[in-house]
Amino acid sequence: MKRRSITYAPAAGDDLDWIYDTVAQGSTPIIASGFERSIRDFCQRLEYGAERGTLRNELRPGLRTVGFGRRVTIAFMVEDHRVVILRIFYGGRDWEADF
Repeated sequence: MKRRSITYAPAAGDDLDWIYDTVAQGSTPIIASGFERSIRDFCQRLEYGAERGTLRNELRPGLRTVGFGRRVTIAFMVEDHRVVILRIFYGGRDWEADF
């Protein structure tokens, strides 16, 4: 199994900030921090076996999506030596419209 580095696009970083703020407002900063860490840990595990999830070429060539938990969709691209996390959507957002 090939190992690839994980890179976050700026929009994915913004998404994580938004998710943190949203969860912190609805619960506590500690819970939000733990949730964000769980998402990052899941993304990190894409370094091996990145060809999982659903290929969505109809939206963007090479785009893959995978769900995390019940409320998160992670959109990413697999390149030769890295996985690029493009966006991280939370709470039923219409993510397809962004592609």
